[in-house]
Amino acid sequence: MAADVTTGAPPPTAKETFPAPGNGRNHGLGRLYLRRFLRNRLAVVGVVIFVLLVLFSAFGGLFTSYTYSDTDFAALTQPPSAAHWFGTNQGGNDIYASAVHGLQRSLAIAVSVSVLTVVVAALIGSGAAYFGGRAEKATLAVIHFLLIVPSFLILALVSNRLAGDWRVLIVVLTVFGWMSTARVIWSVSTSLRERDYVTAAEFMGVGPLRIILRHIIPNLGSLLIVNLTLGVVATVLSETALSFLGFGVQTPDVSLGTMLADGASTVTSAPWLFAFPAGLVVLLTVSMTFVGDGLRDALDPTSVTGAAGGRR
Repeated sequence: MAADVTTGAPPPTAKETFPAPGNGRNHGLGRLYLRRFLRNRLAVVGVVIFVLLVLFSAFGGLFTSYTYSDTDFAALTQPPSAAHWFGTNQGGNDIYASAVHGLQRSLAIAVSVSVLTVVVAALIGSGAAYFGGRAEKATLAVIHFLLIVPSFLILALVSNRLAGDWRVLIVVLTVFGWMSTARVIWSVSTSLRERDYVTAAEFMGVGPLRIILRHIIPNLGSLLIVNLTLGVVATVLSETALSFLGFGVQTPDVSLGTMLADGASTVTSAPWLFAFPAGLVVLLTVSMTFVGDGLRDALDPTSVTGAAGGRR
């Protein structure tokens, strides 16, 4: 191996010449992104509200002696009181206990579907972009076909046929929820596949799967994070709509959607049956929307908040 003419040191190897993405600058970027995010007051408020909702769903049941399935036949359709903080429904079920369990169930569905959807979309979208050719065309054809399929009707029929099991609902929502995200990831990945670090990895004999997992997907981090956050909002709305129409979570289980469905017919006579679950849905969707907007501004240097953070 010949020495460098100017320094006398041996020439760098291929691995040294083309280092894998990711170095000490990532810590500095992380702090910069955090400053940009904290500059957005609504995003911070969104995080606080979401954390409080998670704590309520996890520990709210400790503050009541009732469970969502308990019935109090001496208090049917009673307004909020010291015994039942959120009142009771027609069957004597405690609305507070039902709200804790319903929020817990809706959060489990929303977060699970959002994570699975982003994972599936990242693998399929980046894989199609990296391999190109016929694989890319076939994948895009499948994505475009599924995008025009009336997925809501299929979701309703499948979940209703399977008795509204929330685990099945997670699978069904994931199967019909990854296409739009995968399309966006594919369009971004088509430029990443031409980067020097991908070429260097191929030159060193790194396999396609490892290139996708270690060199393409990590560089989609900001896009994946934003889609993960906003995906929670979309899933909550989908689950609530399905359960409200009777196609999602079904009794004896409880979700925010089933509570809204139960309270819709008594909005005027017993407004607490609808108001409390509706308030939780609004808080959850608004908080995650604020967080998603804050992350998008923090990770996008062209935004007003990002530019301001970058000048500090």
